[in-house]
Amino acid sequence: MATTNLSLYDHDGIPNAAKFRFGIVVSEWNNDITDGLYSAAFATLLEHGALEENIISVKVPGSFELVYGCKRLIERNELDAVIAIGNVIKGETEHFTFVCEGVSQGIKDINIKYDVPTIFCVLTDHTKQQSIDRSGGKHGNKGIECAVAAIKMAALKESI
Repeated sequence: MATTNLSLYDHDGIPNAAKFRFGIVVSEWNNDITDGLYSAAFATLLEHGALEENIISVKVPGSFELVYGCKRLIERNELDAVIAIGNVIKGETEHFTFVCEGVSQGIKDINIKYDVPTIFCVLTDHTKQQSIDRSGGKHGNKGIECAVAAIKMAALKESI
């Protein structure tokens, strides 16, 4: 469980994102959560200088499909970083475990295969309330944290 506000960070320590191109892949499943994550991520990229025309956004049906969406976005565009946004809430079956493991391993594999940092912005919570708390609620918004990570990783990629 998050013990800090996901929206808090040192604004002065973030590179200017004006020269970077970003991809955002968003799951439509639990869209009341993923829309909030997306809005916060998009706004944070803009706040740090990213140009709206340099942010490519696509939707996929669910979190499991984030891996394919990210892969295709990377293959078809010259991007400096990608953010994968999804939400999986534990239910009564093992489906939660399979989806969470598949998505986390898939995004890890994309980071290994492609020279484009892919940021894991997938909430994997036990309850809907936990997801609400992390998508603009009492724990802030994970979308902000992930947009900051995308900017920092794009800058790192450029610098090394």
